Amino acid sequence: MIIEKGDDEVSKDQIIGALLVIISIIVVAAYLVLLFFPGMIPGTEGWDIHLIKITLFLAVAAVFGILAWIGYTLATTPPPKPIEELEKELEEELKKLEGEEVEEKTEEEKKE
Repeated sequence: MIIEKGDDEVSKDQIIGALLVIISIIVVAAYLVLLFFPGMIPGTEGWDIHLIKITLFLAVAAVFGILAWIGYTLATTPPPKPIEELEKELEEELKKLEGEEVEEKTEEEKKE
């Protein structure tokens, strides 16, 4: 069932969503028939083994493709700064901010 807007209008996203659902159901049904009932459609004898090979190849390629992407990201990303260096930078920033606050207070006291 497609969700409708107030004026019986269907949005573009809803149409695309409905098409994706329909196409997915058709592909799964075709996959099921070709995998478990090869030859039911004339000319598809022996397609089941090829379908299994293609499916396994795509699964392995997807897993190792993601693994390669993670490895590339790890290899090309610069290492983070050590915690000690970050702590020093934070301390310097705090000292600078505290110094500015002290200067502002002394300027305010001079004005009064």
